[in-house]
Amino acid sequence: MKIGVIADDFTGASDIALTLAEGGMRTMQFVGIPAGDVHDVDAGVISLKSRTAPLQDAVTQSLAACEWLRAQGAQQIIFKVCSTFDSTAKGNIGQVAQALADMLGATHVITCPAFPENGRSVYQGHLFVNDVLLNASGMQDHPLTPMTDADLRRVLDAQTTWDVTHLPIKTVAQGADAIARHIAKLPPSMVIADAIADDDLRQIGAAVKDHRLLTGGSGIAIGLPANFGITPKPVPWDGIDGRGIVLSGSCSRATRGQVAAFLRDHEGREISAADVMEREGDFRDLIDWAMSRPKASLIYTSADPDVVKAAQQAYGTDVIATAIESMFAKLAGDFAAAGFGRLVVAGGETSGAAVAGLQATHLTVGPRLAAGVPVLKVDDRNLAVALKSGNFGEEDFFANALDRMKQPTKMI
Repeated sequence: MKIGVIADDFTGASDIALTLAEGGMRTMQFVGIPAGDVHDVDAGVISLKSRTAPLQDAVTQSLAACEWLRAQGAQQIIFKVCSTFDSTAKGNIGQVAQALADMLGATHVITCPAFPENGRSVYQGHLFVNDVLLNASGMQDHPLTPMTDADLRRVLDAQTTWDVTHLPIKTVAQGADAIARHIAKLPPSMVIADAIADDDLRQIGAAVKDHRLLTGGSGIAIGLPANFGITPKPVPWDGIDGRGIVLSGSCSRATRGQVAAFLRDHEGREISAADVMEREGDFRDLIDWAMSRPKASLIYTSADPDVVKAAQQAYGTDVIATAIESMFAKLAGDFAAAGFGRLVVAGGETSGAAVAGLQATHLTVGPRLAAGVPVLKVDDRNLAVALKSGNFGEEDFFANALDRMKQPTKMI
């Protein structure tokens, strides 16, 4: 293994797994830390559910993942976080990155969530989503990790005892050598790196070839395979058929638009917070309903921010979040058991719950369905999933993803 990735959620794990696979690396995504050793893998991606976990749990899990990856021979570790850098006010990005840096003996930790293909860029230390600052992008309304500050230096500084410094775009634009010289002059620190285009990320990647730890979104991996002499190649996929279902728990603007688009030509069932609580774990009627539909259908809890806040106030944020995740875990497992072969899942927490419900151990990375979203084969089963981060994908993503899961690589 050459590169080891510790991802703080499941959609982020599949996102960076796709980047590395498209870069030519033999890539495997693992559900948690594997029990044994692995072979014939260039890049191993460990999916954790640590973004919103209690801080000490997130640190402990991440350190254990790092230890396993290093035991597999990983020469470089990436702590993969969301391209919107979202975390709680107390962490967990800064705290986990600091713990990993201490374990690895890193002195400079390049930190960059830029993902230009999906509209995320970092300029003057501030994170933009398309043409607006992070705190005006809709992320300020996230139900679990609202982001109200676009200055990543300020955000990270509140989460770590390390110094937080800056790698400006004017230096990045001068290329890898200039970047390396700039970093060498900085004190030991977390370094927020500007990047507004893919080539910026390639130059950063070349400059940090010998760094033990990087932190960022999937874009930070764009330039890394080349450091190992690996070149891009097509990602194989045989295609998987079977009935399709969409499970959506994301409340992002993009996902709500995708829900509306899918419902123009498909049937759906919206499950309210009250309904989730009243069911007490009984979702058999939803399985029966989906199986009786003539084509793929949608089950969703996606709602406007005001509706989400009202539910949180009525039941408690943690209580309703746990209940919804438990529902999606149960549904994913039951749909797979009922013979559904294609599952599209929207939302980071929802995806983690769905994969847990499938009792998966590893996911084989297939081709992209959208920027940052690959199709994944579950273990050695005839079962495909797509784990979509809330804000990713075009409006017609759900229907297109279900269709393209059936098609082999040559047709994608």
